[in-house]
Amino acid sequence: MRGFPVRLLLAGFVVLALVGGARAQTSMPRPSSAPIKQDAPAYYQADSAEYDRDAGVVTLRGHVELWQDVRRLLADTVTYNRNTGVATAKGHVVLLEPDGQTVFAEEAELSGGLKDGVLAGMRALLAENGKLAANGALRTDGKVNELTRVVYSTCDLCKDDPTRAPLWQIRAASAVQDTENKMIEYHDAIIDLFGVPVLWLPYLTHPDPSQKRASGLLTPNFGLTKHLGAFFAQPYYWVIDKQSDATITPLLATKNGPALELDYRRRFNNGTISINASAANYSGDPGAHVFTHGQFAIDDTWRWGFDLQRTTSLNYMRDFRIAGTQSVLTSQTYVEGFGQGAWSRLDARAYQALSTNVKRETLPYVLPRYEYAFLSEPDVLGGRVSVEAGAFNVFRYTGTNTRRASLSLGWQAGTIGRMGDVWDVQFRVDSAGYYAHHFDQQPNFGANGSISSAQAMPTAAVKLSWPLMRDGGSWGSQLLEPIAQVVVAPQGSTYRTALIPNEDSLDQDFTDANLFSLNRFSGIDRLEGGMRVNIGLHAAWYLPGGGVIDGLVGQGHRARPDHAFLAESGLERTASDIVSHLTYTPTSWFDVTTRQRFDNRSGKVRFAEAVSSWGPQALRFNAGYTYSLTNPYAYFDTAAGSALATQPRNEASLGMSTTYGQWRFHAAGRRDVRTNKMVSLAVGGAYEDECFIFDVSLQRRYTSINNDHGASTILFEITLKTVGEFGFHAL
Repeated sequence: MRGFPVRLLLAGFVVLALVGGARAQTSMPRPSSAPIKQDAPAYYQADSAEYDRDAGVVTLRGHVELWQDVRRLLADTVTYNRNTGVATAKGHVVLLEPDGQTVFAEEAELSGGLKDGVLAGMRALLAENGKLAANGALRTDGKVNELTRVVYSTCDLCKDDPTRAPLWQIRAASAVQDTENKMIEYHDAIIDLFGVPVLWLPYLTHPDPSQKRASGLLTPNFGLTKHLGAFFAQPYYWVIDKQSDATITPLLATKNGPALELDYRRRFNNGTISINASAANYSGDPGAHVFTHGQFAIDDTWRWGFDLQRTTSLNYMRDFRIAGTQSVLTSQTYVEGFGQGAWSRLDARAYQALSTNVKRETLPYVLPRYEYAFLSEPDVLGGRVSVEAGAFNVFRYTGTNTRRASLSLGWQAGTIGRMGDVWDVQFRVDSAGYYAHHFDQQPNFGANGSISSAQAMPTAAVKLSWPLMRDGGSWGSQLLEPIAQVVVAPQGSTYRTALIPNEDSLDQDFTDANLFSLNRFSGIDRLEGGMRVNIGLHAAWYLPGGGVIDGLVGQGHRARPDHAFLAESGLERTASDIVSHLTYTPTSWFDVTTRQRFDNRSGKVRFAEAVSSWGPQALRFNAGYTYSLTNPYAYFDTAAGSALATQPRNEASLGMSTTYGQWRFHAAGRRDVRTNKMVSLAVGGAYEDECFIFDVSLQRRYTSINNDHGASTILFEITLKTVGEFGFHAL
């Protein structure tokens, strides 16, 4: 055992030399987030210490640990020269930084409280698996490292051959690591893939991996498209302050442009706002778009917000690849509040048609709309009271202008009998008053130009279901549940319906999902009336291994036909169509779900859909099929009595995906069975590891958007993690 007094005495000389007379201590100080001061205490431990008084040199050897405040130095040997004020560390040199960065070196000369110095054979471990190496480094004030012959990567080295080049790396003649501003700048940089140079850049910069936000040039985007020709876009990311940032992207192209796109985000104490906008020279004419979103809290109960979505044309958004392209853009402003079981909202909306199939003049303006909903706590009978109220004004340049005020009151309670029978009781009253102008235009096509009307529908219903469960032992358990519902309401009137504007009940979709609904219209502009009985049978088989077979079949019967329902809707007769669903999931690697509707007289299929997936994660397939005898949305643009769009929709899809280690592949296709034409095709794959992503995909759209006769898209992207993405796009 070495003499403790000698070690402590020599340690005192080391401390005096380093910190100018501060008292020596051998215990580790408590970490501090305050800036390092030159006169702060320094601490050490080592196997041995020597002091040459004549030369003014102190030498620590063996497992040396030297730290000041939160900066820590480890080495085999540390020599401090009092005359020059320089500490030289050799052998397994490790410098632990306050920000968590770890720096290794073969040799280091440090001064100024370990903040200044020169390092030879420097290597650094950064955040997000970042690794930085240089032949030499000049360190200034612990904030800036000037590096020579630099290599950076986030890839792990090969375990079998560590000398092998990583998957990718950045090599540069020199670089500057700004640890204060969290940036790394390279000069005369080369990007290698598998040790092969693929790109040279005179200047390259990227944030330190620990930095989540930093201003600078992002990865450029270039490629070739049908509508733009060859193009080049260079985004610039601007950190404005701690609450806001922006991305500015100029674009140059051979067929169109130039263009400029802006993405702006800002966070406030009570909300957020975002803006995505662009402007361009589009075929000699100005083109632009703007998408904005904002939402702000007023207090703990109320908030307000807005959305603005406008563009010069769909073709502009398609050609310049604006994200979020759709056939109709919605702009709105609103205020809404949330209470105990209650919700209230006041808003105004405007729409912009992009597709040539939708006329701008027929789209409505909702100025304004108010909605209120309330659901009470259970009462003494276990029931809940519900209140729904609202009013709106719908304006169209071409079409019906409607004003409506509505009120719906309801009460619902459920109970379980002694025999396991489940009862559900509902009472409901729906009412609304209307005034409409241009009632003879779309979407109503009524007989009168202007109407003033009202309607009310009280409804009472009792539903009984009796789930019967059987334990089959090794065969699993089986469930058989007959369901019956009786609904009592005044008979609906065809004459009354002819005088009621229809704004919320144009979509009529009858499936097993709404078999037991009190109103099988999508809104209250059409109210289902008359006495009726709905019956169904639900069955399930719960297999021992966790598999499930679940199905339901049902039908509705009414005392009189209800001509408020459209032809072919399945509800227009006294006996409805038969609806059903079946789900089969025998194992975790196979499932199939089907829904269908059959004509109650002929048994003809009026609607059918099926989705299925099978296979393990290594090779998974999925398939889908949709068939519909009619398109209910066609009634919006079609007057009663004229030819309706009754051609069925008949479409099938098939896809597959596979994941094997770090590789992923996928392929999918959709085909219109009725026309025997493809709708779309897609195929792609990707590779991802700890430092690298390569993604490639090919998509082909066969359908036409504004008479463009389809389009193809080729995309590949290379992502160097913590650095950026490099990609090519072709359309």
